[in-house]
Amino acid sequence: MIGVRETSPVRRRSGLAPVRPTGWWFDVVLLAGFGALTAALARGHLLDLDLAVSEWAFTHDPVPLYWTARLFNLLGQGGWLLLPLSGALAVAVAWRRRTIRPFLLVTGAFVITMLTIGPLKLWTDRAAPTASVKEPFLTPADAVQLFNQLPAGAYSMSYPSGHVANAIVWYGVIALLLVSLTVGRPPAGLYRLVRYAPPGILLLTTTYLNFHWLTDGLAALLLGLLLDRLLHRVPWDDLPLPGRLRRWDGTFIRRR
Repeated sequence: MIGVRETSPVRRRSGLAPVRPTGWWFDVVLLAGFGALTAALARGHLLDLDLAVSEWAFTHDPVPLYWTARLFNLLGQGGWLLLPLSGALAVAVAWRRRTIRPFLLVTGAFVITMLTIGPLKLWTDRAAPTASVKEPFLTPADAVQLFNQLPAGAYSMSYPSGHVANAIVWYGVIALLLVSLTVGRPPAGLYRLVRYAPPGILLLTTTYLNFHWLTDGLAALLLGLLLDRLLHRVPWDDLPLPGRLRRWDGTFIRRR
């Protein structure tokens, strides 16, 4: 988690920004956990758990609960919620703090998610649980497999859950921009709510709605936390900018 840091008016060229827990050991744990989970699924382990959770969700979907889950699942929509909201906050922070640096953060989040989540989905080639009840009408035992070599046109981008991984990254960006916009004044409870509630809600709703297998969401938690830590290690306030942009070279994470 990154807070608002005090500094002198003189710009310091520092190393990586601190994250919690400190050090790289936690990053290694997250990466190893993601790799171990992927390897276990590829070998056929934990598939019975995924099938059992999916079957329970299919048989416990009263209309009010289903549509409530659909509503909360909208928290993970990137194209018309997360990106526009992050962009609007970046504009507000940039104008208030007289700096273009918030746009570097938003661009960094976009690049790091695009280069990781999408390619992993294509590589693992896993169908969604709903592939057993609509095209291509796979059996559940076939749909749950990783490296499935699904027929052309079939949805095969279930692992890891993009909703959950993107939520961890983008709501972290949103929370940081809110702290900057309010000059560190948002209540701690509000910060934690924005930061942590959406990924948890999306893990539950995507699994309950059978948009994803349970392990899709668990893998996304590991991957999303890793990407979030990498993104927050970047010293956004200290990255060098071209000369023509130095009129808008203020800090936005540290107070001036």
